[in-house]
Amino acid sequence: MPPLMDRVSARQDLGPRGRVDLVGVYLTRLVNELDREELRSLNETQRRVRLERRLGEIISVEGPVMSNHERADFIKRVVDESLGLGVLEPLLADESITEIMVNGPDAIYIERGGKVERHKSIFTSEAQLLQTIDRIVSRVNRRVDESSPMVDLRLATGERVNVIIPPLSVDGPVLTIRRFPRAYDMGDLVRMGTITQDVALLFAAFVRARFSILISGGTGTGKTTFLNALSGLIPDTERIITVEDVSELQLQQSHVVRLEARPPNVEGQGEVTIRDLVRNSLRMRPDRIVVGEVRGGETLDMLQAMNTGHAGSLTTVHANSAYDACSRLETLASMSGLDLPVEVLRDQVNGAIDVIAHFSRFHDGSRKLVEISALTSAKRANYELTPILTFEHEPLVVGRAVTGRFAAYPLPQALLYRLHASGESVPQAFQGVL
Repeated sequence: MPPLMDRVSARQDLGPRGRVDLVGVYLTRLVNELDREELRSLNETQRRVRLERRLGEIISVEGPVMSNHERADFIKRVVDESLGLGVLEPLLADESITEIMVNGPDAIYIERGGKVERHKSIFTSEAQLLQTIDRIVSRVNRRVDESSPMVDLRLATGERVNVIIPPLSVDGPVLTIRRFPRAYDMGDLVRMGTITQDVALLFAAFVRARFSILISGGTGTGKTTFLNALSGLIPDTERIITVEDVSELQLQQSHVVRLEARPPNVEGQGEVTIRDLVRNSLRMRPDRIVVGEVRGGETLDMLQAMNTGHAGSLTTVHANSAYDACSRLETLASMSGLDLPVEVLRDQVNGAIDVIAHFSRFHDGSRKLVEISALTSAKRANYELTPILTFEHEPLVVGRAVTGRFAAYPLPQALLYRLHASGESVPQAFQGVL
């Protein structure tokens, strides 16, 4: 049999597409040579060993010429394409990568340390990318095709996956995988410079005193990380119900019930929304309700829960500032389908939320708490926020780390009274005059 390649040197600069085409050639050869019935009788580890051994034999006879390191990498890449997720396998194995963004077969971007960079790997073809996507979604009994070209799911290993394909995605299939690092506690956030020790102590007092806290910020600013850390401060004696679109929280308390929304099936039936779960959670005797993110009509149900005996609940919202977060809640609550006057919705927000923590991500990849405010406006009034803490950064310089200082302010008297009535102490930086 003539060789597949005329002893092509792997060191030859074929360019990214040429190297990937070489993977495709040997992948086809490997698939055609092996007995599929035999492979089906083996477990995953045995299949991988069988494929690696056979591919090594082919390369030894026919080339291309490779160093031992190149040979091992090449064999792994071909077998990953055959059995696993191809070029995504090493990316998923790299714990420093928090986001994988595939914009078609020739463009893979990753986020590491808060910064986005283009990765050198590419897929063999659009068909190979679609096959990889199919393998991912089939793991959770979902499908993606022209009749259902968009899917959002969570893998058993915890990653959140979003897929959108043509005709909705004009330039080819797009795959986004968000990976979640280990759960951080407040001490970790202090060591990372996200918050200060005084802030950690203050929020611990807020949580124990059953303040309802809203966490706001843009995408990727650390809202969920802080929510998880904050949830860890809830006493272990309380019953906590978590409600999420895609389960991300990792609470360590013993009495936690986790609820996750469900999308409709292929027939468009069986959907269970966040709003359905929030309403159901009220029938489950919760001490605290933790909603991963409010983004629609469930906001009104969450606000009503906070106003009617479920103080101390926590949630997050996308917003550009603490003040914008209040307006955002009002807008989302108006999507409930109930024809309520603006004043009534504003009453709900003013009565439900005690404290807002706002996060931002800076150009150096750092995520910081930049604002803590108390919602001190009266009912039927425009939103009035009293600052508790702000992050005052130095002039931003591209290429340099963000520096600055946290400026603390005395707590409003109403909050001080509540904390003292609950037996909670207040860090000196936030103490006012009672």
